[in-house]
Amino acid sequence: MSEASHRQNQIWSVVRVSSGNFLEMYDFFVFGYYASAIGKAFFPSGSDFAQLMAAFMTFGAGFLMRPLGAVVLGTYIDHHGRRAGLLLTLMLMAFGTLTIALAPTYATIGILAPIIVVIGRLVQGFSAGVELGGVSVYLSEIATPGNKGFYVSWQSGSQQIAVIFVALLGVWLATILPPESLTAWGWRIPFLVGCLIVPLIFLLRRSMQETEDFAERKRSASHPTPRQIVRALVANWQTVLTGMLLVTMTTVSFYFITAYTPTFGKEVLKLSSIDSLLVTLCVGLSNLFWLPVMGALSDRVGRKPLLLVFSVLLFVSAYPILSWLVVSPSFSHLLMVELWLSFIYASYNGAMVVALTEIIPVELRTTGFSVAYSLATAIFGGFTPAVSTYLIEATGNRAIAGLWLMFAALCGFVATLLAYRGRREPARMVSAAASP
Repeated sequence: MSEASHRQNQIWSVVRVSSGNFLEMYDFFVFGYYASAIGKAFFPSGSDFAQLMAAFMTFGAGFLMRPLGAVVLGTYIDHHGRRAGLLLTLMLMAFGTLTIALAPTYATIGILAPIIVVIGRLVQGFSAGVELGGVSVYLSEIATPGNKGFYVSWQSGSQQIAVIFVALLGVWLATILPPESLTAWGWRIPFLVGCLIVPLIFLLRRSMQETEDFAERKRSASHPTPRQIVRALVANWQTVLTGMLLVTMTTVSFYFITAYTPTFGKEVLKLSSIDSLLVTLCVGLSNLFWLPVMGALSDRVGRKPLLLVFSVLLFVSAYPILSWLVVSPSFSHLLMVELWLSFIYASYNGAMVVALTEIIPVELRTTGFSVAYSLATAIFGGFTPAVSTYLIEATGNRAIAGLWLMFAALCGFVATLLAYRGRREPARMVSAAASP
């Protein structure tokens, strides 16, 4: 095979595996972006705050299913293969999205309406529990030597394409539909669009090839059984916990600058919906630029320096810049703040995701990665919109979310020190997969 043909095959492999990750993030973002309308449709209350909190808690409920999905589906992928597992997660995600898109409102069927929406979110969360891990591991295993950080960065890069797509769709809907129509039924359109994308992504993923790394281990006598994978996961709980803390900074900052930004701009800063969505669009573009750049940089200078530098930058800057923003809110100021946070997030995450694939033992690479990522998202990141909304309401301090970001940054800094323990290479982990 010529070098040009090999490069083309590699590009298409990245596109195939990342396409489903796009759909997963697309569905999550749509829910976050239209939380206010969803709250009114399914959680009637005399308080706008109560409706918004109910919607954001439902948004967060999906993340509570991620650890379960990480163990169940991660074990399936580590035993049966990357391709089979990623096709399964795609189907589950599509089912959850369709459920939410077609759910009748509270005014139509009463209490069954929010129950249906919660079920849809739980199915989405169960699927998402292993999607990020499955995609990251697949990319790390097909990466060319010396370029693993660059390859794996496209897992997060596909998420940014989803951010951009949803923001563009949101701006378009806001220009053609009056606010009352958008609140009443227009919010369903993005969910239905997501369902229409599923057949294309399924065709792309069905043509995926199993990674050579996994195929070789599958042929070996030492290939672990599901029980051995779970046993190895328990044996390596300390590193999984360290991985969870590594991910906390990524997931908190990510959901703050994407899923929460439209609500923060509209409800807290009192900017227009279009202004907030335009800022979100710019954030997606910024993330998409910086992620592969910093992933490639981590291949050159190492993961640890980037993780330490950018966790410190978030810690020292988060609260001051949000305090400045809420004192003089405007489109330009919101854009400046979000682009700065985007730069920090993408620079940290460009190194963090590949670092996480490197500190997990190969025999439970998907399961371990997914559990660490899912725990961080379930406990911290997924509830960032809800936590931010509650803190602002409880304290009256509109910049209080900066403290939440500082906490996430501290987690990232401490976890980096624990993961590397003064070494340039990832800390070795106990491997128990082959134990009887």
